[in-house]
This record gives sequence, structure tokens and C-alpha cells, in this order.
Amino acid sequence: MRGLEIKRNVMNKRAVVLLLCVLMIFVVLVGRFIFIQTSKEVNGTDLEALGKDRWTRSQVLKGVRGTIYDRSGGVLATELNSYTAYAILDEGQRSYVKDPQATAEKLSPYVNMPVDELTSLLSSDRFQVELGSGAKNMTHERMEEISALQLEGIFFREEPRRYYPKQTYASHVIGYTERDMATARMGLERSLDEQLRPTDGLIQYQSDRKGIPLPDPKQNITPAKNGHDVYLTLDSNIQTALDQVMTKVEEEYEPEKMIAIVADPKTGEILAMSNRPSFNPNHYEDITNYTNYAVSDRFEPGSTVKMFTLAAAIEEGVYNGEDTYQSGRYQIGPDSIPDHNGGRGWGVITYNEGLLRSSNVAFSKIALEVLGREKLYEYWQRFGFYEPTGIDLPNEADSLIADQYRIDAATTALGQGTALTPIQQVQAATAIANGGKMMKPYIIDHIVDPNTNTVVKKNEPEVVGEPISAETAAEVIDLLEQVVTSPAGTGRPYYLEGFNVVGKTGTAQIRNDDGSIIRGHGENIFSFLGMAPKEDPRVIVYVAVKRPHIENYEVGSEPTAMIFNTIMKHSLQYLNITPTMEEIEEEIATSYVTKQYVGQSLAAVQQEITAEGLEPIILGDGGTIAAQQPAAGKGILPGEKVMLRTNSEQAVMPDMTGWSNRDVRKFAEVMGMRPTIFGHGYVTTQNIEPGRAIKEGDFFVIELATPSREGEAQESEELDEAGEAEQEEQENQAE
Repeated sequence: MRGLEIKRNVMNKRAVVLLLCVLMIFVVLVGRFIFIQTSKEVNGTDLEALGKDRWTRSQVLKGVRGTIYDRSGGVLATELNSYTAYAILDEGQRSYVKDPQATAEKLSPYVNMPVDELTSLLSSDRFQVELGSGAKNMTHERMEEISALQLEGIFFREEPRRYYPKQTYASHVIGYTERDMATARMGLERSLDEQLRPTDGLIQYQSDRKGIPLPDPKQNITPAKNGHDVYLTLDSNIQTALDQVMTKVEEEYEPEKMIAIVADPKTGEILAMSNRPSFNPNHYEDITNYTNYAVSDRFEPGSTVKMFTLAAAIEEGVYNGEDTYQSGRYQIGPDSIPDHNGGRGWGVITYNEGLLRSSNVAFSKIALEVLGREKLYEYWQRFGFYEPTGIDLPNEADSLIADQYRIDAATTALGQGTALTPIQQVQAATAIANGGKMMKPYIIDHIVDPNTNTVVKKNEPEVVGEPISAETAAEVIDLLEQVVTSPAGTGRPYYLEGFNVVGKTGTAQIRNDDGSIIRGHGENIFSFLGMAPKEDPRVIVYVAVKRPHIENYEVGSEPTAMIFNTIMKHSLQYLNITPTMEEIEEEIATSYVTKQYVGQSLAAVQQEITAEGLEPIILGDGGTIAAQQPAAGKGILPGEKVMLRTNSEQAVMPDMTGWSNRDVRKFAEVMGMRPTIFGHGYVTTQNIEPGRAIKEGDFFVIELATPSREGEAQESEELDEAGEAEQEEQENQAE
């Protein structure tokens, strides 16, 4: 009994000890649980953060890079989706390339890779392969074409990219980004990168272990912010015409470089700007010229700056155009300045004639003897030549004014020795075209934040100086008109029938690295700075062509005039500025006045105007007239064409061979199409073939030629008149 009692006591003690141990463990565990629950940390690890990281997912919300538009809202640079094709080769996947040879044969033309090379790539022992550069940045249309082949194992990855729909359009102005938009390289794309670049957003949500969002999860959303949209002053009608004629001249004359600027002198807005060599920003790997010569290149301008020397002398009241001087050569100490005809000059002539002939001696004497050195440079300052214009384009160059010696004033006055940028000359010319008020050039009209639809920046016309009076400006314009219209004027190649053009030619010397002058036929920079119409200039055009390849019978002004005349005439007509000559012809030589034909039967109207000796041009196959040109009440000439558009939705391009410029304009007006016209005379070629369907808003290109020169080179006998040949050629001496 006693042994049994002792055994029971021992067991009781053990039970108590065991119970105490269990209680202690329980207390420790509960305490640990309470500690973990309150501190949410184990061994320095934040359990709450760990849980959130494991069950919370995040996704980047991509913003969109800002779009660049022209003045009318046309897209110049935008972000769109592109596609990259790739191939799955792993046999364990649901879809993979099973027949590399057959797949390569079908896919090769679409990715620009030889069949053998593509077959080898698709046969490699890899899970997945990219299909080369030709399979990247594909358009939606190309992606759909490949998809239609239904090739097993070929998939597409969607990626955003930068796209420039107008190709080479003002490419140095707009610039470019790399396709993925990670880096902006040049132009407005780079200078406005901070405004154009978007800010990505973020969305966070809770999910299960498979990544599927939980019902009614707590979401944390930071919205993306799209980049700002930029609206330019560029007019696509004028810019497109400029790019087309620049390309034509580049192909025909192969110059070293070309520059053209079209501006509104009333506001300073840049309507068009182009350079050659140019580039397509969609293929930026092929760029050979990264410089926007219009703002980033300075060079000796030549005689275009004589208009500013003239304006300074007139403003100071010291210019008398009827005073005479001895032309030929002007001695300045040990140096001499010759006239551009080899220093022969034209005898004793008036200063006004010296302007027409672009006499270097005349303007050297004006600078040193009439105006004076100090006043010359004072006006150079007032015309803004000492400072950049501040145009809203990157990398504007400084000028380099030679003003140390007496000879410097003489050469600066005629455009040699001093280097200016083209945009500086355009800014200065606005003072002459705008009644003495000089306008700051600008190319950004306004910038919009699309997230709030608010305008964050708006440029307005800014007067940056009044270097001359309105009276002086008017007198300079009168004299510059004679440069274009006078038989002695160097600007005769820039005469436009029906429009009163004023301006000044320029022929700048080009120097080697050692400072010596490059000599030879065409070895110059040929330029023209002009404005029109004379009565109230609405457009300024500056054109410069460096070292064009011209034949011995051709003059340096030919490529320059081709650009200037085409774009000036196009711009004026686009701005509804009526040619004065056509108005005169209508008043004195009309034989029939058009009636209101709209709404009438085509057959009846056709019979009526044919009986009057006019030629009806029927556009469309409807039976009722929907539009006409000329409009009702307009006088027209015998045999003239009358454009009649019918109520049909279908119309085709007529054969325009032999049509006049006036006929082409009437056709464009009645059809609502946009023409670009090269040359003078009558239609010889058209880019839209006769019989092709056309619609409102289409662009078309027409080339004109006079009957005597159609298909022929200009005869050298045009240069036979003594003296005139050397003026027009403007040889290697400074003009």
C-alpha cells in the first residue's frame, strides 16, 4: 500500500511539472503571438510589408508623348502603336514554329530577311527568337498582312513609337526622337522634350497567388499625365509646296546645301522652313545633315544686306539716288573693292542705278562717305544683326560682325566680311515690309496641356524694334521693286507676272579653310530676299543655294529663282491675293460674263457655253451642276475653259496638258483640291494620271513650261547681251 501511495505522489508531481511546462509554453506562444500581432515583425522582417508585397500587384500606366501639330491642327509628330514580330520555337508550347522552311518562305518578304537566314534562325535550339530589324516597328497594316498568313508560332508584341506622318516635312524644325521615345535627339523634339515627355502613372491592387485581382480589392491609382501638345505656326499648304520645290531643285542641280524661309512680316510667324540635305525622321539612321541652316548657320550673306544699308542712308536723310559716282573700283587705302563685273563698272552712274546693278562700289561709298562708319554699325545694331533673334528653335547661331577697320565697314555694307544667319536677315526684312516695325520671328504658336485642356503657353506677335520709319520703308520698297522690274536690275529672274515682287539678290563668296576664295562657275552662295505684294507685303521669302551644279550657259539665279518664284506665287495665291495682271486682262479683253449655272441641267449649260466659243470641262458624271469656275458674273476670255463640277460623288483627273496656270487654279478651286505649281507657261506634266479618281482635299503637282523652252535647255544666246550676262551670272567677285 505504501509503495502504491509513493508511486501516486510521484505521478502527481510529474503531472504538476508537466502542466507547468505546458502552461509556460502556452504563455510563451501566446505572448509571441501577441507580440507578433502588435509589432508585426519577426527577426527584423516586417510581416505586413511582406504580405503586401506577396499579394499586392502593381502595373505602370503609360502616358502618351505630346503631339506636334501645324497651325491648322494637322499632325506632324505623334505617338502610335507599332508591332514587333517574334517566333516561339519551344515544342512544349501550344503554338510554335513546326516547319521553319515553309514559315521562312512566307515570312521573308515581310521582314526583309533572306529565306536561308530566316530558316536557320527559326531552326535554332531556343525558346523564342526575334526576327531582325525588319520585324520591328511595323505598322498595324503590316502586322495584319502577316497575321493573315496564319503562321504557327509567329506572334506580335505591341509597343509605342514616335511617328512622323509627313516624312521629310520641315524635318530640321521638328527633329526626332528614337523610336521608343527614350531619347530626343534634335529640333523641337529635343528643345521641348520636358514639355512633350509624359509622366507615367501606377495602379496597385490585391490579388490571389495566381495574380488574379481579388473581388472588391483596395486599389491605389496614380493617373498618368500625357505630355503637352505643341501647335506650330507652320502652314502645311506652304510648307509642302516648299519641300516639293526644294526636292526638285536638289535633284536637278545637286547643290551642296539649300535654305528657305517663308514668314509673315506682319506677325513674325514662320509659315515654312526647309533645308537640304534633309532627312526622314522615321529613318533617322540615314541622316547626313543635323544642322538647321536657317538658324544655326552663319555665312557672308552677299548683296541681300544692301537693302539695309540703303534703308539706313534714307532714314538718316543722306541718300540722294540721283547723285552720281564713278563705278568700277573703289580704293580704300591699300585695298580696293571692285564691282562684280570684274571691276569694269558701268562708267559714271547714279546711286539708284548702282542699286539696280548691285554695285559694290556704290554701297562702299555710301558706308564710308555718305552714311559714315558709326551710323552704319548703329543701324546694324538697330536691325538686330549683333544679337540672335531669339526664335523659339534650338541652337541659334551668333553673327560675326567685322567692325574693326575702315575696310570692314565698306565690306559689311555690301554683305562681305560679316557673317549673318538667314533668320536674322528675315527678321530685319520685316521692318521694311511692315512699315518700320521689326517683328520677332517665332514658330511655336501655343502649347496645350491635354490633361486639363488648358493653354500653358501662347506666343503673340512682338515688335522688337523700329529701326526705320514707315516713310523710309515705303521708299526702300519702291526702289527694290525696280531691282526686279528694271532691265538693268539684277532681280529680273524673280519677276512674277501679275504680282509686284520687291527684293534684293545676293551672291556670297565661299572661302577655303585657309581663307582663300573658291573660284569657278557656280562656286557661290546664290540668294534672294524678297517680299510681296509691294503695296502691302504679306509674305517674306528668303532662299539661298550653295554651289549648285550649273552648266556654263546657266546662271546662278536659276535654282534660286525656281524656289522663290514657285513658293512666292503659291503662297500669294493660297492667301487669296489676286494677280493684278489677270484683273487687268479681264477688264479689257473679256467677251462673255458667266451666269449662275449651279443647280441647272448640265446638258443645257454645256450647249450654251459651247455656243459662246468657250470650252466646258465636265467633272463627274452627274446630270446637274453642283459648282462652277469662274463664279457667276465673272468676265472670261474667248476660248477659255469653264469648270463644271456635277452632283456626282465620283470624279476623275482630267488631262491638263496645255492648260494655263489660270485653268489649273480654277480646276483646283471647283474641286477643292490643293495644287503645287512649278514653272511658267502651260502644263507639261501632272503627277496624277488622267482618269484616276480624285476627291476633295487631294494634293496634286503640275509643271508648266513656255512653248519656246518646253523640253529644251535655255539657250546660251540669252546671255549674249554685253554687261547683262555678267550681272545675271554674278561671277566670283562679291556682288
